[in-house]
Parts: sequence; C-alpha cells; structure tokens
Amino acid sequence: MNPSLSEALTERGFDTLTPVQEAVGDPALTDRDLLVSAQTGSGKTVGFGIAIAPTLLGEDPRFGPAAEPMALIIAPTRELAFQVRQELDWLYGRTGAVVASCVGGMDARQERRALERGVHIVVGTPGRLRDHIERRALDLSGLRAVVLDEADEMLDLGFREDLEFILGAAPESRRTLLFSATVPPAIAKLAETFQKDAHRVSTIDSSRQHTDIEYQAVRVAASDSEHAIFNMLRFHHDQSAIVFANTRAAVNHLSARLTNRGLNTVSLSGELSQTERTHALQAMRDGRARVCVATDVAARGIDLPNLNLVIHADLPTNTESLLHRSGRTGRAGRKGISALIVPPRVAKKAERLLKWAKINAEWVVAPTADEIRAQDETRLLADPAWDETITDEQSVFAAKLLEQRSPEVIAAAYLRLYQSRQAAPEDLLPPDSKPEKREPRDFGPSKWVSLTVGRGNRAEPRWILPLLCRAGDLNKDDIGAIRVQESETFVELKASSVDGFVSHLGDGGLLEDGISARVLDGVPTFAPQGRPPRDDRSRGDRSRGDGPRGDGPGHKGGPRRDRPEGDRKPRDASDRPYKPHRDKADGPSDRPAPKPERKPERPPRETGPDAPHREARGPRTDGDSRKVADKAGRKPEGKFAGKGPRKDPAPKPSANDTSKRFVPPGGARKPGGKPGGKPAGKFARPGGKPRRAGEGGKDAPRRDKRD
Repeated sequence: MNPSLSEALTERGFDTLTPVQEAVGDPALTDRDLLVSAQTGSGKTVGFGIAIAPTLLGEDPRFGPAAEPMALIIAPTRELAFQVRQELDWLYGRTGAVVASCVGGMDARQERRALERGVHIVVGTPGRLRDHIERRALDLSGLRAVVLDEADEMLDLGFREDLEFILGAAPESRRTLLFSATVPPAIAKLAETFQKDAHRVSTIDSSRQHTDIEYQAVRVAASDSEHAIFNMLRFHHDQSAIVFANTRAAVNHLSARLTNRGLNTVSLSGELSQTERTHALQAMRDGRARVCVATDVAARGIDLPNLNLVIHADLPTNTESLLHRSGRTGRAGRKGISALIVPPRVAKKAERLLKWAKINAEWVVAPTADEIRAQDETRLLADPAWDETITDEQSVFAAKLLEQRSPEVIAAAYLRLYQSRQAAPEDLLPPDSKPEKREPRDFGPSKWVSLTVGRGNRAEPRWILPLLCRAGDLNKDDIGAIRVQESETFVELKASSVDGFVSHLGDGGLLEDGISARVLDGVPTFAPQGRPPRDDRSRGDRSRGDGPRGDGPGHKGGPRRDRPEGDRKPRDASDRPYKPHRDKADGPSDRPAPKPERKPERPPRETGPDAPHREARGPRTDGDSRKVADKAGRKPEGKFAGKGPRKDPAPKPSANDTSKRFVPPGGARKPGGKPGGKPAGKFARPGGKPRRAGEGGKDAPRRDKRD
C-alpha cells in the first residue's frame, strides 16, 4: 500500500482492513478491471480508494500539479457523492490530491471553474457529469480509472444511458471498477460491455449476511403503528435512529408528529433542496438531531455515525431495499437493530419478505410504557454525571439545598425535573386486538325545538349545529338529532339544557339572523325524507307509476302495475306515414304540426319477358327548373351528361339585357346620375339630378368651363 494512504488509515484508527478492502488491495490486481460485490457497510469507499491508488500515484507519495482529472468516481445520489468526497479527502490528504464534486442541485458555474483550475479526482452524479462532458468543461483525455459506486442503484434510477455515454467518452486504456451490493444481470451485462477481462470479487456470505444487525418484526395493533414507533424511539433514547417511509407525504407526516412529541427530528426526501438535505445530514452527524425520517433516498451509501436503530415504518418493496435500509446500521463492526413495524394487514407480506431475504427475524411487541420508564431509570443511574468531580460552586449550592430541604425531597425534585424533559410514553393495545365497535350514545331525556328555517332556505346541519352552540350557549353533547324539513327544522336537545337555551333567545324566540326557535310539547311528525322531484325533461316521464322509483316500469325492485283497461287507448297496428321533424329554427310551436296526407303506395313493378314496355318520362312541368331536361347548359361537374344529343351552352348574361332587371312599380325612372349602389351625396335631391332649363326643369343651364 502507498505509504501516504497507510499513514492516513493509521491516523483514522484503522487497525485492520475489512475483507473487501484486503481483496481489492491485492497487488496482483493492480492493473485489472474489478467487479466487486460486498454487503452494505463493509467499507467499499475506502476499498476503491485503496484500489485505484497504484494506478494514480504509482510509487510516488504525492500527486503532481493538478490538470485533467485522473480518476472519476460516479455515485447515484448527491448525498453519497458528498460522502465519497469526504472519505477521499482524508484518505488522500497526505498526497496533495485535489478532489472536486460535480452533482445536480449545485452551482454548475463554480464546478466548471474548479475543473478549469485543475483536479486529480472528480466525484459526481451521472447527469451532471454528462452535462459537463457535453459542454467540454470536463476533459477525460487523461483519465486513468473510473469507479461506479452502487452501480445497481444507478441502473434502478434510470441512469443507464448516462453511464454508457460517460464510459464511452473515457479512454479505452482506463481501469473500470464496479462496486455493488448485488450483481443482477443488468450489472453483469454492463460489466461485459465496458470492462476488459474483469476480475470478480465477492465478499458476501448469504449465511452470515448482516451478522452485526439484529432483525425484529414488531407486531402492533392496526391503530398503533405511530405509537409503536414513538415508544421504540423512547426506549432507545440515547441512540441515533433513522425511520424509513415509502412516500414523501408519509415522511412529512411522521416527521411532524415526532417533532411535536419532543424528539429532535429531521427529514430527508427527494423534494428537499440540496442545501436542506445537507443541513439535515449535518444535524445528524453533529448530534443536533437524533431521529431522521427518510425515504429510500437515504438507503444507499449514507453513513451516519453512531446510528444504532433502523425502523421501517412502511415495509420495503423488495429484499434489496430491506438490506440497503438495514445496512445504515451495523457498519464497521458496530451492532445495530433493524425493526419492521408489522400491523395485522401486512403480516403475511412481512413474513414473505423476510423469507425471501433469508433473514431470521425475532417477532416481538413494541416496548410498553412501564418498560420505557424502567429504561429511563436505568439510564439515569448509569449517567456519567454521577462520576464527575464536584466543583466548589456546585458544593456551595448543594450545601444550601441540604440546609433548606431533606435529601429525599431534593432527590424527588431532581427526578421530576429529569422526567419532565422526556416525552410521556404511549399506552399500546395488544397486537391482536380489534377496534371496538362504537355503541350508540345514550342521549337521555330530551325535548324537541323547532327552527323557522328549512330545506327551502338551504338549511344544513353543518351550519345549524355551530349556530345553536354559538347563539344558544350549547355544546355538541347537548344536541341530538337534527331533522331538516321543507320549511322548518326540528332539533333534539337534552332536557337539562332546554331552559338555558330558552334564556338565550331574544324577543319572540329570536335565535339569530331572523331565525326563531320554539320548544315543542312532544315529538314532531317528520315528513318522509324522499328524493326531491327532478326537473321536467323533453323526453317526458320515464315512469307511469305514481309511487317511488321502485314501483316504476322496468325496475327490478317491484312488479309492474297494470293500468285500467278503460284508460288505455287501442293502438293502430297499420303502417304509419313518415313524419318529418320540425326545424328548430322555426321556433317553438304550441300545437303539433298537422299530419301530412298519406302517400299512396306504388304498385309493384312487373318484371320478365311479358312485362309491358314503359316509355321514358318526359320533362317535368311542375316548375322545378333545376331538373328540366331541355334547359340549356352543361351538366354539373361530376355528373353524367346523359345519352341525348349535346346542346350548346347557354350564353352568358349581358349587361344590355333588360329582361331580368327589376322594374319598380309605376315604371322605370331615370337614374340620379350616381353609380349604382353609391349614395347620392349630401345635397342630392330625392329625385336625383336637378332638372335644368332645356331638360324640362327650371334651373339655369350649366355653363361650359371653357367659357
């Protein structure tokens, strides 16, 4: 191993390497492509950092001046990319390596400026890396090694095209290392395409997978899922935890509920911005938050320190998701608990999921309130504060307390202060309990009140109830049934509340807004709550019966009622003539249109050799000029001209032809001198041009302009 990396590992506290780190650091594999499958939390990030060191540094302890990137690390999510960069920063800290990140959601201009200054290692997500390559901001000509971290997750997220583009743009002489928790056929095909004689490294033992994780299947009642999650977080109060949900809405809901109960909670989902997600992870790392509620975006590669509890609020969708979620705990040799919340409706699904994942989980119940209080006492007695040295200031104040109070009173007060800082645990139902049926409420003696508002005034119980509570000084327990009628509303009140209600009425029993109330002596008579009549339609009534819909003809709810024979008209069985529909443009008609006379039937046509010869019909004489046979002119386009002799086309109408001009009554008059269709002018006379002398008029003759 390179001495610079060995010193960095020693400073970090690494005494021994994990199996995957030893396997990829084998000197015999220095120039080989690697396909590595290792379980989550086995130290793959440090492993591929060790594996690519000989390719990047050789025997040199330090890098030379930064220029084009020598190594490219591709991660599926922004959080994992930032985590990989942090790991490489301390691992290559003594080598002078310049590590840059290129991830979505961050400022691309700053990333381009960093690439222009020169880098040795680039860590990024597929989409942003492809964007920089297409913009020629990322030069891959000097690339020596490419690492795909969590390659199976990148394919699941739909990054296949981006990965193929990036690997296709890299030099063929580079090393390609694929790290994945599982190796499905898609990963094997990708390795076959872009790797050369890859060496397979696998450190997964199905019989010992996640041996540092204790799996629990927690049975809870149908309505106690959230309460069980809270009790588990309270029972493990001194440890950090992550709660997984399947949707963003569930993350937001659960995060708000836990925060309201006094737990320092952050959320992590895809709808958050990169800054919000970074702050959430940092709050978990520095201890400001103890619980992280997240979707599966945090299930891959995220390493949160001292995370000892993983709770699956919603069951994972598959075994891979279960293993990756649970892999957030039990990392680097630490122990952890992975608990699945199992209400009765998903019990069978949980059993199948654990069976397919080959996990032997312990079926337990959630911690009870008494167990949580006992755990609080145990933590209090084991608190390191008991062993700390007492300062002079504390000694003086303790002596003052002992002078005023007895030790027992002081200890009890301290215990109350300690318990007040902890949220009270929940009382849970037995896991096999069923929700109790609500018994009808015993209202007791009551009286009825009539209100002067009904269905015709759009009265509804949803606003009558608050009106009674507000104006009559009642609460909802004092009000029973509300029956809205057509013109009034009947309300049932407790007999003990009637006097108080009446005392709040105004003159004449005025309640509010013109609504009056009066107390009835007995139970009112309610009108049947039938369906309001429907508007009349053009098709008429569909039912001939007088009863409800169930009595109508054709309805399966009841038999069809017969009409009296005297009311039924005999039906004419003969053929009826065609009746044309009235045009809507004619407007409505108060009386039906008269029936046209029945057209006589045509006699059947005789056929055969003995049938009489029928002469061709001549031209029509009923005035229809459209189909007169001897009319001049050609046939319309697209129709046959016929077998008769062709006639000359009709001449075009001439302007001199006065046969079709309009002649007003009284004979034709001389035009007014203006062109047809134009006004006669402002000073024109009704008769047209003025008549001058010599033309039969009295006006002076017009002088010639040449005179």
